Amino acid sequence: MIPETGKIYQGDCLEIMRGWEFGFIDLVVTSPPYDSIREYKGFKFDATATLSEIFRVLRSGGVCVWVVSDQVIEGSESLTSFKQAIAAVNIGFNLHDTMIYKKDGTCYPDKTRYLQCFEYMFIFSKGKPDTFNPIMQMSLYPGRKVSGRDRQPDGSLEKRMDKIYPEERVLDNIWNINAGYMKSSKDPLAYEHPAIFPEELATKHIQSWSNPGDIVFDPFLGSGTTCLIAERMNRKWIGTEISEEYVKLSQTRIDTERAQG
Repeated sequence: MIPETGKIYQGDCLEIMRGWEFGFIDLVVTSPPYDSIREYKGFKFDATATLSEIFRVLRSGGVCVWVVSDQVIEGSESLTSFKQAIAAVNIGFNLHDTMIYKKDGTCYPDKTRYLQCFEYMFIFSKGKPDTFNPIMQMSLYPGRKVSGRDRQPDGSLEKRMDKIYPEERVLDNIWNINAGYMKSSKDPLAYEHPAIFPEELATKHIQSWSNPGDIVFDPFLGSGTTCLIAERMNRKWIGTEISEEYVKLSQTRIDTERAQG
């Protein structure tokens, strides 16, 4: 079946997706539970099986944004992020881009390492992405004429054509995002979830990889941010969440958004 959009489905996302048809989702934006950084009420998930089902329900040309990090266990990072990225590629995804979400708000550093201030944002695509609406930023040297030489495979240098820097250029793939209480969201209700997804991050990815009317899916909906932003940006959406408590939290936030809209 193709599920109804504008609805949150309560239960295990893996089992729910297995009842869905092939290839109808345009964009997945999600941050799954990773390692034991948060308890998530004791719920666990099978990353490889979940990515396999996401690949199945995602349409050709669609994108899955997978935001993850690693826990330090006995002095070593777990490599969970990389293991999941390799699993996704083995399933059939392209690793279209490896992006970084740099948090402007961070916790105190471990005494033996530098301050941990980022998470990976893996952009998995099913084939070549059909949609890319780049976010722009000001060029470093707008209007300046530049010339230079490019290093060739044999080590030689070859002069490239002169060019004029444009007024704008595509945004870097390292995003500085405000994170923390009343930064990730201005909605106090959102913080009833232990790992809130920043609204700015969801907004930028939904803008980048989808168009109005597309179907956006978050299999680990949590506090509801992905679907709330999809609602705000005139996308269709579907969410799944295993915790009944967080389903109610998400629905309340989305209902409030609709009432204000």
